[in-house]
Parts: sequence; C-alpha cells; structure tokens
Amino acid sequence: MTVDVNKTSGPGATPPAGPEAIKAIPVRHPGRYVSAAVALALLGAVVYAFAQGRINWGSIPEYFFDDRILDGVWNTLLLTVLSMVIGIVGGILLAVMRLSKNPVTSSIAWFYIWFFRGTPVLVQLFVWFNLGLVFEYINLGPIYKDYWSSFMTPLLTALLGLGLNEAAYMAEICRAGLLSVDEGQTEASHALGMSHTKTLRRIVIPQAMRVIVPPTGNEVINMLKTTSLVSAVQYYDLFKQAQDIGQSAGSPVEMYFLAAAWYLIMTSILSVGQYYIERYYARGSSRTLPPTPLQRFKAAVLPTRRPKGVTA
Repeated sequence: MTVDVNKTSGPGATPPAGPEAIKAIPVRHPGRYVSAAVALALLGAVVYAFAQGRINWGSIPEYFFDDRILDGVWNTLLLTVLSMVIGIVGGILLAVMRLSKNPVTSSIAWFYIWFFRGTPVLVQLFVWFNLGLVFEYINLGPIYKDYWSSFMTPLLTALLGLGLNEAAYMAEICRAGLLSVDEGQTEASHALGMSHTKTLRRIVIPQAMRVIVPPTGNEVINMLKTTSLVSAVQYYDLFKQAQDIGQSAGSPVEMYFLAAAWYLIMTSILSVGQYYIERYYARGSSRTLPPTPLQRFKAAVLPTRRPKGVTA
C-alpha cells in the first residue's frame, strides 16, 4: 500500500501526531477479482454440464436412506473400525520390534513393513481371497478344521487385507512418535527402576501421542475410503450395495453420486473428531489452544460483552 505523510510548514517543525498523521491507501489487486471470476465461471460451467446431462437426480434422494444403503454404511464403518484396530495394535508391535536391539526381531519387522507397503492393497485382497486355490483345508489340529473357502469369508478377507496392510503404515507412524521422545527420559525412568514395558506405557507413549495422533487421524479417514476396494471380494460395503442397486435400477451413475455423498458425510464427521482429538493432545505443547470453529462462530456473530462503565 502507499503512504501519504502530511508535510509540515517548516523544516524543523514536528510532524502532526494522531490518526491524521499518516493516511494509508490500500493497494488494489485486480488479479484477485479476475481469478475469482474465472473460478466462478468454471464452476458454473461444470454445474451447467451436469444439470444438462442425462442424470436422474431424483433417484438419489429416493435411495439415500434405503435399507440396503444403510446396511452398507454400517458395514463400511464396522470394517473401518476393526481394520484400524488391527492396524494400530499391529503397528505398535511392529514399531517396538523395529526399534529393538535384537537384529532378528528388527529384521522381521523391517521385512513385514517392506512387503506390505510395497504391494497394492487390492492385490493383497485378491491373494487372501484366492488362497483356497492353494490350500484346500485349514487345519489347526483339534482346535479348528474346515475348507479354506468356508473359512475365508468376505469379511475375514477384508479384515486381513486392510488390517495387515494398515499395520505396516502405522508401524512407521508409531516409530516416528517413539523416536520424537527424548532418550534422556527413558534413561531416567530406567535409573528409577522402571521396566522397559512400564517406561513405554507411562513415559514414552503418552508423549509420543502428540506426534502419532494427527497422521493416525488421516489414516482412519483414508481407511474409510479404502474400504470401497473390498467390493472386489464380494463384501457388501456401501460401494458394493450402491453398485448393485445401480445395476438393478438402471441408474449406475446416480448411485455412484449417492455413495460419494455418504462418503463425504462420514469423512466430514471423522475430520471434526480428528480436530478435537488433536486439540486435546496439543495441551501439553501449547499454552494457548486455538479457538474451536464454534468459538470462532460465536466471536464473529455474537456481540462482544464490554465491562460495566466502558463505552464504545
């Protein structure tokens, strides 16, 4: 911005003080208005194209709360939670193994992480689903014995494919969190007579959570979207149900939009939960927490209360 300073009458005169001493003139930014107009024009063109397309938009609200869709939403949430539990527990175990001074334990963890991070999730799902072509029976002795095709249900296939793959990614996240804690605290706890397990549980892991929680929240949201792959192994999640309804009703594109809307709703709810969990664990590293969206809304909409005796 340009600044216009009021000149004084004499060379040694003191410049005037107060709000009129400096007059600030905002600099214009015409490029902002041009870019905004272009963005709005492109958005309008996209909306117009879909509005003119041969899409039966009325079928989306018609099937939005269909029992099959709601059943698919429940299966998707259930699969997300169970797969993340497997991934988090396995990730913590692999991270501890990876940091172990035992070369055998560390090598096993490294190989697991290398293999599952280096192969696509869809390939892993198909491997688990088609192992019945390799093993006819699963024989655990007196505990359990059955045909592999009967044992490897679509739910179990989805849990193994998603959960074991997620454990490899969570291992690296947990390892980064554990390494972020100063080694001096571990040495001090050992000097006080605490065991390695108790040191991890009471000293290291609570402090590492500030580093672990944000990427874990991202992994949960990513897991929710990745569950759409399990339709390839005949598990009836949200995407599979929407796909079947679209084929039977003759409106596949509309059902894809319906599934996308449900995914957006669920990921938005998870994003809000992730925000508050991150805010909770940030208390130990920040003196003043940032305001929540609700607090920002109240500050912007509601009038500020002034103390008694103070006038505007």
